[in-house]
Amino acid sequence: MKFNRFRAGLSLLAVGALVLSGCGGNSKTQSVDCGGKKVLKSSGATAQENAMEQFVYAYVHACPGYTLDYNANGSGAGVKDFISNETDLAGSGDPLNPSKGQPDHAANRCGSPAWDLPTVFEPIAVTYNVSGISSLNLDGPTTAKIFNGGITKWNDPAIAALNPGTSLPATPIHVIFRSDQSVNSTNFQEYLDAASNGAWGKGAGQTFNGGVGDGFAGDNGTSAAVQSTDGSITYNEWSFAVGKQLSMAQMITPAGSNPVSITTDSVKKTILGAKIIGQGNDLVLDLSSFYKPTQQGAYPLVEATYEVVCSKYPDSATGTAVKAFMQAAIGPGQDSLDQYGSIPLPSSFESRLATAVNAIS
Repeated sequence: MKFNRFRAGLSLLAVGALVLSGCGGNSKTQSVDCGGKKVLKSSGATAQENAMEQFVYAYVHACPGYTLDYNANGSGAGVKDFISNETDLAGSGDPLNPSKGQPDHAANRCGSPAWDLPTVFEPIAVTYNVSGISSLNLDGPTTAKIFNGGITKWNDPAIAALNPGTSLPATPIHVIFRSDQSVNSTNFQEYLDAASNGAWGKGAGQTFNGGVGDGFAGDNGTSAAVQSTDGSITYNEWSFAVGKQLSMAQMITPAGSNPVSITTDSVKKTILGAKIIGQGNDLVLDLSSFYKPTQQGAYPLVEATYEVVCSKYPDSATGTAVKAFMQAAIGPGQDSLDQYGSIPLPSSFESRLATAVNAIS
């Protein structure tokens, strides 16, 4: 098992987690029923690689002699591996897609319905580098106009109105975006589409559609570009923003006029507002409930990563082990998860997940 996704920021995240979580993480009491297959295989989303390291640690600690090997090869590849029966579960930034026939293909592979279980939640930060500006407030419409070229200078009246008392420079805005296919781009553009009151107008998808700026591959590429470019702005997974010590905008939402920063509490409020649109234990979420929160203090840019599992495995030994791994992931694996760039599950959401996890066989 090899975990190598942007490790440099973990020590900074650990320090930040002490601030974010106040009195520290709460110990999870979810029991782990060890047994079955000794070594599980999983692959998929890179966004959850650090969280998976924590989950595997919790699983190995709870079940000595058992482990899981995770290959962070991307969501699409992870789903393909799972459907092809090359792995026992998959990590994906999107649930199985009916328009691609994925639920049916997965059901054929499993001999039972597959379930999408949202287990990892990571904030997306709007990061910027503007000389002399250490604090910046943005909202959905203004952010959309920045990323589609409607606003081109940092002292634009729309930005100034959100930042009273701040002397904004006339520096040109330099948009940085993901040049690769990215679930981050999907979630960010879905936010712009939902929260901009029509100002975005570019749609969503894994390709950035804004039509302005310069593209760089991966969070490593975009975060490095922002670091080196005055007047720049982009979107990054929170772990990269903290690890690279980038400035992060506070976001104003329709729920209140106070700008919202990324904290454990602000993201937990977002998760608690999640709308489940899947049936039974297939816990597919409608993320539009995240982008325009109704609860004051909820941070609006949060992405979910699903663990895709069989509801009933053809091999009972595999089902027993997958169930145990998932019990460890949503139980002790949640302790101090914010040190890994993700937010621990609120207890009520964890309980809903536990109902599904405990039904795996």
